[in-house]
Amino acid sequence: MGTFFETTAHVGAGDAGPYLQCRPSGVLNLLQEAATEAACAFHASGPEMLEKYHALWMVTRMWYRLDRPLLWNEEVTIRTWHRADRGAMLYRDFDLYVNGAPVGEAVSAWVLVDVESRKLLKLSTVENVMKSGGEELCKERKLTKVRMPQDMTLVEERRFHYSDIDCNGHVNNVRYADLAADAVGLEKVLADHFVSSVQIGYLKECMAGESLQIYVGSQGQERFVHGVAEKGDSRFDAILTLDNWSKED
Repeated sequence: MGTFFETTAHVGAGDAGPYLQCRPSGVLNLLQEAATEAACAFHASGPEMLEKYHALWMVTRMWYRLDRPLLWNEEVTIRTWHRADRGAMLYRDFDLYVNGAPVGEAVSAWVLVDVESRKLLKLSTVENVMKSGGEELCKERKLTKVRMPQDMTLVEERRFHYSDIDCNGHVNNVRYADLAADAVGLEKVLADHFVSSVQIGYLKECMAGESLQIYVGSQGQERFVHGVAEKGDSRFDAILTLDNWSKED
């Protein structure tokens, strides 16, 4: 059987937004922490990669799907494993459970980059990563580039500050989910909806002091968000899918 890591996370007050639903950034944070714990358990953590390979893990794309929202004060069991690919990109899969019942799944795509040059490292050189993998547990989903609609509207300009920056010196990946949720006015639709899926593409790092112009578009239940830097280069894309939901469901 494939190798997996399992942990339990708590949806705290800081993760919850209107109607006690876990924010998209809160869901991503739970997944990120589970991935970090799993990497530590298999001796492939950030500090170990830095020491052995002078490199950092960076997430390039993230996707999750939920059958219903995660709610404040719930305990979420997260089972995660990686696919033993031998290229430059490593896929990590997740299954989510509440009270033993499946409530969702997720897939993330990671690369290992040199801390100074930002060049990609071949994952075949990382011994601990290649020794383990989910095998038959592995999902088939691949995360392709998010395709934006042609008709999008500029809704705001957002500048990054100290509170957006993580220990790697760039904007933390979960912050982009907050940007996307703010841009689409998520607080206006949660009375009878929830965010059933999110996909984010991290196109280029953002640093404190930089600003992004945020564009929004929609197609049916999907909300599209695109972040562009001052010089016109794209920094992130996101799709949030809304579905009907009530506490009685």
